[in-house]
Amino acid sequence: MSMDIQISLSDADLERFVASMKQAESKADKLDEKAILAASQELLNKTDPEELPDFIATRLGHLKTLIAMVQDVGFGLPEEDKANVLSALTYFALPDDIVPDDVPVLGFLDDAIMIELCARDLKYEIEAYDAFCHWRIDEAKRRSEDLENLHLNRHDWAEAKRVEAIESMHRHRQESYVSGNWSPKLFRIH
Repeated sequence: MSMDIQISLSDADLERFVASMKQAESKADKLDEKAILAASQELLNKTDPEELPDFIATRLGHLKTLIAMVQDVGFGLPEEDKANVLSALTYFALPDDIVPDDVPVLGFLDDAIMIELCARDLKYEIEAYDAFCHWRIDEAKRRSEDLENLHLNRHDWAEAKRVEAIESMHRHRQESYVSGNWSPKLFRIH
């Protein structure tokens, strides 16, 4: 039997999380990118998704995406965006968070809520990264190459999107000529 429980955070609750994030950022100003990523990865390593409530396990998956986004050389996250993601990860780099992680079942509840807030703030970066990853996987399949050996980057992805847009434009133009009685009067189509 499963049961739905809804958590509503008031403005005051959200302010507490924002204050916690700012406090983490101020304490983590001495940490470099490598240390922040290692601490965030450690949070993932010390959890077993099968032992956690789904709400928490799902959010920890988002944390994995944030870490991968920063580390993915092919995606090449611009420095300003990387700074935003690293800023979001600082909360997980410090041991003293709102609910201590060693509290059974609920220890990661604050982490899950913070991940959800970060994921909402970084929604467009995450969507772009997910789209890039899907494209890269599809491209590896299309080329019948192993993903690890295929070094594709954001520029390759952008070029593929450009070519796709032009092909779509041409296809739609041709379809409109074939399906209708209209043909261009001002220029010639080859």
